[in-house]
Amino acid sequence: MNWINNLVRPKIRNLLQKRDVPENLWIKCPETGEMVFHRDLEANQWVVPKSGVHMRIPGRKRLELFFDDGAFELVKTPEVTQDPLKFRDEKRYTDRLRDARAKTGQEDAVLVATGALKGMPMTAAVQDFAFMGGSLGMAAGEAVLAGMEAAVARKTPFVMFAASGGARMQEGILSLMQMPRTTVGVQMLREAGLPYIVVLTNPTTGGVTASYAMLGDVHMAEPGALIGFAGPRVIEQTIREKLPEGFQRSEYLHDHGMVDMVVHRHDLPETVARVCALLMKTPVTAPEPAELEDTETAAPETDAEVATPSSEDAAEGSKASSAA
Repeated sequence: MNWINNLVRPKIRNLLQKRDVPENLWIKCPETGEMVFHRDLEANQWVVPKSGVHMRIPGRKRLELFFDDGAFELVKTPEVTQDPLKFRDEKRYTDRLRDARAKTGQEDAVLVATGALKGMPMTAAVQDFAFMGGSLGMAAGEAVLAGMEAAVARKTPFVMFAASGGARMQEGILSLMQMPRTTVGVQMLREAGLPYIVVLTNPTTGGVTASYAMLGDVHMAEPGALIGFAGPRVIEQTIREKLPEGFQRSEYLHDHGMVDMVVHRHDLPETVARVCALLMKTPVTAPEPAELEDTETAAPETDAEVATPSSEDAAEGSKASSAA
């Protein structure tokens, strides 16, 4: 009976035992319900291939996709008091911060980096919605200001990727104070004559929309992003009316003049580089000399060359006019 217990039963047990499969292998599209393999979604920059829905993207990954060759250098941001109000609801604020840091690998919701975009020096800041909803607290406000100061020091454009649910309630009035402070940072950029580009992603709401997210020189938005101060459900409950279809979405706001352009995620680096080059009056990456030589040799004769007479034709024309 030992061979049954030692060999047969373990094999049957292994066949019947359920294998642990990670839950995030397949990701569901929020609009169509389409199931997308996580590697295919990541390869497409977190854009659902068929429906074109722009999913949320981690902060570091967005920086890698934005800068040339994915190379960037993080800007050190000032440290702030962790829990100035000793706040506690269902959990302590310090516990929430610890969980968010373990989940995202970031110190707070905003990452600031410098690098090159199409050969142009650039400074960018990214809000990660996975870190407590991208909420604006003291650390996030300091990071945004540090990014703007770095742009002024390096004389580069500043690009802000906004994604937030608003101010961080665990910090109370100290969180709301970041709204005017970041506004002062925007004014620093304008006094230095540097472009400030805002890319609105899904979602951008609350105090972020009421401050630096709506003070850019050019406002871009990803398709389908929710942008506003209060959410549509709150507005409907307040005014007791049904809102128009697509209200507070990128396309609706573009049609009503609140957003300058709606840009697909794949086209963002090129579009931002072109706009910054125009505002800075600097050319984007120039073509190689070999390309210029090919265009010169293949160029057809211009109208001026065809219409210009030779020296002999001019002499004959002058003799005929004198004889007449």
